[in-house]
Amino acid sequence: MGFADLPIFNPWSSLLPLGQLSRRPFRANIMKSLFEPVYSRPEREECVWPSPSQSVLEPSHHMPTSQSPFPLSSRYHPDWILAGASGGAHALWLTEWLTQAMNLRPGMRVLDLGCGRALSSIFLHREFAVDVWAADLWFHPSENWQRIRDAEAAAGVFPLRADARALPFASEFFDAIVSVDSFMYYGTDDTFLATLLRHLKPGGQIGIVGSGLTHELDGPPPEHLRAWWTPELACLHSADWWRRHWSRSGLVDIEHSDAHPEGWKLWLEWLNTIAPDNTPEIDAIRADHGRTLTYTRTIARRRADAHIEDPITTIPSSYTKAPLLRATAPRW
Repeated sequence: MGFADLPIFNPWSSLLPLGQLSRRPFRANIMKSLFEPVYSRPEREECVWPSPSQSVLEPSHHMPTSQSPFPLSSRYHPDWILAGASGGAHALWLTEWLTQAMNLRPGMRVLDLGCGRALSSIFLHREFAVDVWAADLWFHPSENWQRIRDAEAAAGVFPLRADARALPFASEFFDAIVSVDSFMYYGTDDTFLATLLRHLKPGGQIGIVGSGLTHELDGPPPEHLRAWWTPELACLHSADWWRRHWSRSGLVDIEHSDAHPEGWKLWLEWLNTIAPDNTPEIDAIRADHGRTLTYTRTIARRRADAHIEDPITTIPSSYTKAPLLRATAPRW
């Protein structure tokens, strides 16, 4: 059975097209077209929510089966997923792939950073019985709260608007931090990891997943990508790059960093579903055929001995009046 024949993809066939989303190249532009703060429940039929997993401690429960690469995600209604689309990636597929390499336990406090419309947050709570703070800068928490309540997740998912560079949480508050297809937009500078890790307990895991590269580009992009490529795509990096970038901080131990073997196919499948008219990106991914573009994930654990200073947010101010000019000109 070929990859395109896997059951995970079959439910989408009756849902195309999903309106005119974007003809512009990069997925950030797809996100702009999804920014309308309007929440509506799927209308075709009532969503049937899976019960929270009762066997979250069993690793085999969260491993792909021969029938589906994402067995947990496949239980969620396609209309609900489409109604909550917030970018150019399938939030549940990526969240499930990320958590296959993480150790989430019931009762943990988890930060879902850049959660979009909170699908990943709801998924984490329902599947792992963790409490999730669903933080996003662009999408309104009131809309997300409606979605969270309808998903019967209000007891464990808490939406808020927050800037990733100025998070309002206490030090060492979270047991784990995840970020699904957003970290590359704000997390590539050399000092950001330390800023974020202040909110993670020593020994806690941080995991990121999203669009990336199979290898770093030393020069301009390959010819077959140039019609689509824009300067903002410089934020995309390979799994090896993320491993090196985090390792040099000395604050974490890398536990996992890799590329999805079928990442470009997942990327293409989702784009064909939510933005079939986005031909520049679709054509680029199809022509690339996995040579350059993929999905990557990186998981690390904050070192117990990592000391992270509190950020300087204010400087004590004092003013002492002093003469502006000398009384007499100096003799040189």
